[in-house]
Amino acid sequence: RNAAGFAPGRPGELSPGAPHGDPAQGAGSPVGWNLVCEDDWKVPLTTSLFFVGVLIGSFISGQLSDRFGRKSILFSTMAVQTGFSFLQIFSASWEMFTVLFLIVGMGQISNYVVAFILGTEILGKSVRIIFSTLGVCIFFAIGYMLLPLFAYFIRDWRMLLLALTVPGLFCIPLWWIIPESPRWLMSQGRYKEAEAIIRKAAKINGIPAPAVIFDTAEMQDSKPQQQQKAILLDLFRTRNIATITIMSLLLWFFTSVGYFGLSLNTPNLHGNVYINCFLLAVVEVPSYVIAWLLLRFLPRRYSIAGTLFLGGGVVLFIQLVPTDYSALSVGLVMLGKFGITSAFSMLYVYNVELYPTLVRNMAVGATSTASRLGSIIAPYFVYLGAYDRVLPYILMGSLTVLIGILTLFLPESYGNSLPENFEQMLKVKW
Repeated sequence: RNAAGFAPGRPGELSPGAPHGDPAQGAGSPVGWNLVCEDDWKVPLTTSLFFVGVLIGSFISGQLSDRFGRKSILFSTMAVQTGFSFLQIFSASWEMFTVLFLIVGMGQISNYVVAFILGTEILGKSVRIIFSTLGVCIFFAIGYMLLPLFAYFIRDWRMLLLALTVPGLFCIPLWWIIPESPRWLMSQGRYKEAEAIIRKAAKINGIPAPAVIFDTAEMQDSKPQQQQKAILLDLFRTRNIATITIMSLLLWFFTSVGYFGLSLNTPNLHGNVYINCFLLAVVEVPSYVIAWLLLRFLPRRYSIAGTLFLGGGVVLFIQLVPTDYSALSVGLVMLGKFGITSAFSMLYVYNVELYPTLVRNMAVGATSTASRLGSIIAPYFVYLGAYDRVLPYILMGSLTVLIGILTLFLPESYGNSLPENFEQMLKVKW
């Protein structure tokens, strides 16, 4: 996570997301770019523009990795995120900072989505679920927890950015460790490269590989179909596929509003902003554990709907809590974040299991784009909280419960193998 997008503050107040100068001058006395009074609108706009970059990255990363490969796009977008985060340190104005921040957003979500897809396509079914929940998400939560700790001890935003950018360089050696997706290589007709990766994996795991992994004649017959280039319209090629896609887009959009709304609402909570942010990060760890258990033993749509009902219902209940019971309100926010985060982490697995290899990354990119539309408007939900404490909770809770109901009408993928083509996709259970 980028420190500059930590959280938008109340109007007229300095937030950890607003660049500032010497902390000795006081957290309530903004200096530097003075994003207060008539310029307070720039604070939520900065966060929203970051998510605009995330939206653009979500849209293009799926198509790029489906066309040019998972590995090359993964490391290219990691370089974009790290490089432009470093350039942000030298921002001379709010405008320069914001433009660079938008580009950072493009790189950040692109490498996240592509890494997720690459991992799910390389790993087996049982390990894939662990990777998708406990693997990716737990490490995301660890980074989330470290952010407020770094921000508390490093009060100068330029030095904070530097401290959070340098670790990106440690990913360079991974180029020689992480392989390309064999599934993607097969979809492109590059069977020899896919076979080499599979044989290497078998050797590392001490498993004897068969003499013939791919039947050349059979593969040649299917080659024209495998090498076809997918386009975005393929996600709407039939009525059933279009229905799945539209419902998935809505599911990601409203879940994102709830997740990012609660995450960015930290400054509006009672108590220390750094502690509250840390607690919101900590609560994600058990939510990912629960998501992993639900994915292992229960159907996808009921698991996602149940956690959305929990998160949305609890958030709606906050409006009934008297203002004197601030600790109870904070506790309910944490519980709401728990439910919505669990649902959010399961969406990636659910989408991967619904779509075939040819458009899988594109589908996740498209639904992630819808998610970013939700994250773009989330800062303005938070902005409303500075004037009416319960209004953001009413809106986010209602939308979350609504999308939980819609989830029950999606098809079920639990127990199915990953579809390789659209015909297999249409065989999912409704």
